[in-house]
Amino acid sequence: MLEDLPLDLDRGLAQPLAAQIAEQLRRAATGGPLRGGDRLPSTRALAGRLGVSRTVVAAAYDQLHAEGWISGRRGSGTYLTTAPAAAPARGDSVHHPGAAPRLFDLAPGAPCVDAIDPAAWRRAWRAAADHSPLVRKDRAGEPEFRTAVTEHLLRHRGIGAGSDTVLLATAGTSSAVSELAAALLRPGDAVAMEDPGYQRAAGAFAAAGLDVVPVPVDAHGLRVDLLPTRIKAVYCTPAHQFPLGARMPAARRVELVEHARSAGIFVIEDDYDGELRYDTAPLPLLATMAPDVVVHLGTTSKILSPSLGVGWLLAAPQIAEAVLAHRERTGTGPSPAGQRVLAAFAAHGDLARHLRRLRRALPPRRALVVAELRRRGVDVLGDDAGSHVVVPVASAEAERRVIAAGQARGVALDGLSRYYLGSRRDHFGIALGYTALPWPQLAAAVPMAAECLARP
Repeated sequence: MLEDLPLDLDRGLAQPLAAQIAEQLRRAATGGPLRGGDRLPSTRALAGRLGVSRTVVAAAYDQLHAEGWISGRRGSGTYLTTAPAAAPARGDSVHHPGAAPRLFDLAPGAPCVDAIDPAAWRRAWRAAADHSPLVRKDRAGEPEFRTAVTEHLLRHRGIGAGSDTVLLATAGTSSAVSELAAALLRPGDAVAMEDPGYQRAAGAFAAAGLDVVPVPVDAHGLRVDLLPTRIKAVYCTPAHQFPLGARMPAARRVELVEHARSAGIFVIEDDYDGELRYDTAPLPLLATMAPDVVVHLGTTSKILSPSLGVGWLLAAPQIAEAVLAHRERTGTGPSPAGQRVLAAFAAHGDLARHLRRLRRALPPRRALVVAELRRRGVDVLGDDAGSHVVVPVASAEAERRVIAAGQARGVALDGLSRYYLGSRRDHFGIALGYTALPWPQLAAAVPMAAECLARP
């Protein structure tokens, strides 16, 4: 055990003490006395030495665990992992002769898999494999999966499945959109979507033969006053509008559900980033306000991993029955394998612990991005939530220049222009994600991206 770690806390700094501990341990691991396999002091011992509460040290260790720097459990020893692969020097990229440069991916929409507890993850997959092979799968989803999701929604999103709603398993958000389009709508029907918005949902509607109608968004999300009269449904991301990052306020939510009821249409609520709020509690789901006209969609792809390939749909009984009838006609439905893994992951509290760990791991990542950008005089848009920020630029040409500059530096960046459905463009900028990369690579990639954005 290393008792003489070079840690020195400054209580006069604005930086939290836990963040100072984590930062100094990273430095000790990358260029100091720590080496892979070294055992760190217990939280109690280090807290006593530094004169802080054990909670402060535990928070620092949790952050380092989420980033992949340490392994083990409090109480049985905490060890430095083999140091994460060093990121390339600023301006360089990792590549082999004759191969394309490796890009650090800062595009939005990826989960922070570094926050997953590897032991819990492996345990869930082993438990899922213990099931006997199925003869026929349940079209509505595995019972243990639906139970786990019901408890998750009640605890983390304030909604429960009752007599007025039915919860179904899905193969993810895009798959659920396809099923709703096929089960409830006809080719030629019009569906309204946020513009800019989620391209895969738009693609699913278009593949079903529907007319996708773009509707502008503002700082409060979808413009309900601009919804056309001919639509049969509207798709939106009220928790954290994708990609601009707005949170739909209560008044706008009331306006939307009242409009849906009066117009006789239904609302598809994609709960994108709904679990990932850091500044305040999430606003109530649209589905809690109007379960009769709102279909709620969720997925594990952003909070865990797309490798599970599962999500959920919560809707009024007649909508759920239409989806089940469609599955019966087509023989389709979500795979039970990912459902069983998620159910096992949730069974002993690992899902709830993972979400707590995730909410601790992401704010420092966002803070790193914002600090690097603002240090160079670059503005940032979006709520203090989710997994990406938006950096505005002046024009589509400026977007292209920034993306090209990032490519040359070894950083993959994503422009807002590609998320527009129609010809109108109200916003130009870069949607910059901070969840896909391990912390050391993120810390190297963000300054490169910030320099490209500072000089578009």
